[in-house]
Amino acid sequence: MEKLTGKIVITGKIVVKTGLHIGGSKSSLDIGGVDLNVIKTPHGVPFIPGSSLKGKLRSLLAREEGSLEVRDDSAVIKRIFGDPGDKKERGTTTRLAVRDSFLDTEHFIRTFHDLEMDFNYSEVKWENTINRKTGTAEHPRQIERVPAGAQFSFEMIYDVYDNTYEEDVEFIIKAMHLLCDDYLGGQGTRGYGKTSFSDVKFELRKTVDFYGPSGKDRKSEILEFSTAKFQ
Repeated sequence: MEKLTGKIVITGKIVVKTGLHIGGSKSSLDIGGVDLNVIKTPHGVPFIPGSSLKGKLRSLLAREEGSLEVRDDSAVIKRIFGDPGDKKERGTTTRLAVRDSFLDTEHFIRTFHDLEMDFNYSEVKWENTINRKTGTAEHPRQIERVPAGAQFSFEMIYDVYDNTYEEDVEFIIKAMHLLCDDYLGGQGTRGYGKTSFSDVKFELRKTVDFYGPSGKDRKSEILEFSTAKFQ
């Protein structure tokens, strides 16, 4: 059995470049109201579910390898993101935990304080389809989205076993770069969901130096991966 020797804490900001829509739900149907809402906390603040971010990162790496099914993913992808296994083979536990990413509300208020928003932290965009015969717009609908310029704080935790992590972290960085040239959430082919990462930091916390009963003199190491640039 491999030995857990540390954790790499990956933190930073997800910067919204074009309107971001990650769908939520509403309990009632309001006439003339928004058709597609964004997911929000109980306090009405939009957030990015960790499952959405993790799933997108994995799917981008899988698409690069031409893998259509989870069972066909490469060994490194399965090692990072986990493998459910099947009746013949035992699965593997994921090494990467992805937290929910929460909106930086203070930054949002500073950035959009002089603009009239449809909601406290989001805007509404009208969408429709075009009748090819008449050229007229049909079936109008309202889509809620987080506006460009907003920022979310993200955190991912990678478990280090037997002090080896370089290849896996490089794959995580590759996935982050791929996401910057793809989209997060829905309606991506319509221009939604372009994002980038900023202030990214990789902090290695070794079990022998950081985790202990006293909690004193905790030592960690900022890895060179922190110099990676994301557009």
